[in-house]
Amino acid sequence: METIIFLRHGQAEDDDGSGDAARPLTGKGVRQAEVAGRALHSLGLIPDLCISSPRTRAIETARGACKALGLEPVIDDGLGVGDFDAKGLVAGLGCVLLVGHEPSFSAEVARLTGGSVRLRKGGIAVVRGSRLEMLAGPDLLALAN
Repeated sequence: METIIFLRHGQAEDDDGSGDAARPLTGKGVRQAEVAGRALHSLGLIPDLCISSPRTRAIETARGACKALGLEPVIDDGLGVGDFDAKGLVAGLGCVLLVGHEPSFSAEVARLTGGSVRLRKGGIAVVRGSRLEMLAGPDLLALAN
């Protein structure tokens, strides 16, 4: 049974005119990413693979989280924005960390589990099968470090 870990990107800078896709993380966002990776490691939630949205803030979040997990993120255009099929994306891959955006992540968690969630920046949701096993914001994740 696949485990999908949804990690919403950390806090990002405002658009400086370069476009939404190019927005980098703030210092706080960088820390949120690193905290998420260390928390996942501490909790024994070590993914086999990390797949990230191609947007700058998601890639930076994935790289920051993956430091503690010994992974290199793979970029997938399907996680940019809008609806996607998480189960189809991770089929046969075991435990996968997806790094992306709202509202698509919360919508996908709801579709998979029937639960109503809202992922905070730097927060995670862990879905195993059709069960929501964990939902944590960045403040709670910091306690696991």
